[in-house]
Amino acid sequence: MRAAIYARYSSDNQREASIEDQVRLCAERAGKEGWQVVETYSDYGISGASLVRPGIQALLSDALAGKFEVILAEALDRLSRDQADIAGVFKRLTFAGVKIVTLSEGDISDLHIGLKGTMNALYLKDLADKIRRGLRGRVEAGKSGGGNSYGYDVVKTTGKDGDPVYGERRINEEQAAVVRRIFENYAAGTSPRTLAKNLNAEKISGPSGKAWGPSTIHGNRQRGTGVLNNELYIGRLIWNRLRYIKDPETGKRVSRLNPESQWIVQDVPGLRIIDEVLWDQVKARQGSLLSHRKAKHKGGFWDRRRPRYLFSGLTRCGVCGGGFTNLNAERMGCATARNKGTCDNRRTLTREALESAVLDGLQHHLMDPELMAIFCEEYTREKNRLVAEKNAAIIGAKAELTKIERDIDRLVQAIMDGVPGGHVKDKIGRLEARQAELEARLDGAAEEPVLLHPNMAEFYRQRVSRLREALTDEEYRMEATALIRELIDRIVITPVEHEGRTTLSIDLYGDIAGILATANQTAKPPQRDSFAEESIKLVAGAGFEPATFRL
Repeated sequence: MRAAIYARYSSDNQREASIEDQVRLCAERAGKEGWQVVETYSDYGISGASLVRPGIQALLSDALAGKFEVILAEALDRLSRDQADIAGVFKRLTFAGVKIVTLSEGDISDLHIGLKGTMNALYLKDLADKIRRGLRGRVEAGKSGGGNSYGYDVVKTTGKDGDPVYGERRINEEQAAVVRRIFENYAAGTSPRTLAKNLNAEKISGPSGKAWGPSTIHGNRQRGTGVLNNELYIGRLIWNRLRYIKDPETGKRVSRLNPESQWIVQDVPGLRIIDEVLWDQVKARQGSLLSHRKAKHKGGFWDRRRPRYLFSGLTRCGVCGGGFTNLNAERMGCATARNKGTCDNRRTLTREALESAVLDGLQHHLMDPELMAIFCEEYTREKNRLVAEKNAAIIGAKAELTKIERDIDRLVQAIMDGVPGGHVKDKIGRLEARQAELEARLDGAAEEPVLLHPNMAEFYRQRVSRLREALTDEEYRMEATALIRELIDRIVITPVEHEGRTTLSIDLYGDIAGILATANQTAKPPQRDSFAEESIKLVAGAGFEPATFRL
């Protein structure tokens, strides 16, 4: 049997040698079983609470491609500690005919998935509770509960017992002077944007050594983020204001605000940088500005969340990669150049000119008929190859299932004709087990058709033309805007020299999922997962290379 080995270490076992130890033990087990190890997969320093790991993703992809028949791991929790994730992995591997064997649990079955999955999930919750208890004790002793703020240095000390003491901080006088300057200038009327640009111009490094930005300074008052909202500067340590949970789709942590009753507040006068009078002046100015913004946005939450303009959030500066945003009611420019002063792209353009150029590019350049014919031919050839491989596996499994059913019928007939049942009982059992495995694999599997139509370029152009017309109709404008945005991955705006003067070029990148859905005249764009084999980006212009539309 062909075997694959998977190994992982994370925060509960921070030692790279652990990977080599796991691989060595699994290889020894494979040798005893007579299995051939064809590939080794690993993830270094990544939590098992998420499947967003390069090693496990490569393992699952190769398993579904039939590159091996068994996966070896030290324990089930190496594959995943999440109850839902491990159940999903087991289901997919069972469908592919790949079994899991671990050194701790042996052959993994549905029983292991239910019990061990629950135990691993409980372990994560218990570990989180223990860490929070320890951090709370540290905070109530006036020490840091994790992380550090601008204006302070972490102090590394050792206790009487020789163990390291965590959470000690002291004021960094050089950074504290910057903090006082920010508070004083803001209270005097200077905007966070001007403050950030001035600090960057003087080459003063911001938190974590990065450039200053307006949001770094003003932050979020309710969440206590940003320099102007850090109460540690007035000697008040607040812990548990926010809680962090992992997004199951991305594996990234997102913050949630806790009720104020759950906050842990501790006075630490030795860490005060700002006096109470200056703090109150800053809070008063913040309050007046917040009231003004609320009065300006009376439309409610959804009006503020919906993209305000056709291409809001899709435009990028070609020099620094930052957002190309609205500078006023008509013109757009690089947000980094405006807010931080660290980008040299000072050119601007009207939003109307941008929208017109991009819509022209979508309609007339993105799906050139001659180039689209080449793309369709190559796409169809590759898609047909993948479909043929999958369909061949389905057809083979159906043929084997038919043969097994005939063999079982013959054995049953032999028993009825007088052959002792003990002679054929084991063989019938093996055949029935294989029959159940094939039926499970075929359950829900269906042969796939080819997706592309030869005239998809013309279909696409007609639909974009209708969508463009719908933008002028208030009844359909919102829906048309959403559909057009589905066709675009990003719009990159770059200053270029043209005929002796500096102008701007637009590189329009199309989103393959939205484009194919529009060209196929489907009701809505398909999920990106349905185009896993075609995870490429079509780019507007000749040969699917970045095209430039001069303004």
